[in-house]
Amino acid sequence: MPAPERLREIVGPAIARGARRGVGILAGIAWILLCVAAARPQELGPPVQPPAKGRDLMLALDLSGSMNEPDMELGGNVVDRLTAAKAVLSDFIDRRAGDRLSLLVFGRQAHVLTPFTLDRETVRDQLADSVVGLAGQETAIGDAIGLATRRLRDQPAGERVLVLLTDGVNTAGMLDPRKAARIAADAGVRIHTVAFGGEGGLSLFGFRIPAPGGDDEIDEAALRDIAGTTGGRFFRARDTRQLAGIYAEIDRLEPIAQPGRAVRPHIERYMWPLAAAFVFALLAALQWRRT
Repeated sequence: MPAPERLREIVGPAIARGARRGVGILAGIAWILLCVAAARPQELGPPVQPPAKGRDLMLALDLSGSMNEPDMELGGNVVDRLTAAKAVLSDFIDRRAGDRLSLLVFGRQAHVLTPFTLDRETVRDQLADSVVGLAGQETAIGDAIGLATRRLRDQPAGERVLVLLTDGVNTAGMLDPRKAARIAADAGVRIHTVAFGGEGGLSLFGFRIPAPGGDDEIDEAALRDIAGTTGGRFFRARDTRQLAGIYAEIDRLEPIAQPGRAVRPHIERYMWPLAAAFVFALLAALQWRRT
């Protein structure tokens, strides 16, 4: 027998055994990787802070003709009541992250300018665009409460709050304010009422001459009854500073729930050992075919 053939007879079986051993090693590695993948290795992701839990809060703003009365001071300048109210309300909106806010305006009629939304920027924009007389020159407090109650009642049960600011007396609308308050209470709506307005009158040589009647222009008794019936609070603001303090107090009365503890999500990593097991199994199959 020639030497090359004799050499193949001696070396061939050894190569075959080595190839089969290589197949076994590759298959063993694939099996180990499959076991690792079956164990579902995981990695902790970065901490995630749950969002603050807010409530459905509607802001009702009087746009009747009397809100044009220039008896407020803002930044050292005399401004009308609506301008002062907008400045304070805008700051209040900024602090209500997590609430679903809605803006309602009323005069002779009541209109919802902004449906409930988490987008505070939209609410601020609608507030800034509001002008006296947009809903008429009179004051329909009862209709405003009725419309707010219908919108709040459609929201999920929980904290339903209406903050109503007015500087007048109910002079229009179909619904009596006290009856509207009872309907709101039955619907689980809490109303905080804010009576806003100075002494009115004219400014002469830097001195303000109060108008006759003064506070009689605001129906404080009705606003107090509305708040009491629904479990809310009544507030009286005669200037911008007092109004800012009132909205700060409402912010404390209706706190936004603090977010819970931060959690670290589990990220699945089984796909990596599973992919590697597939590769080693494929190599083992190719090696087996060569033997």
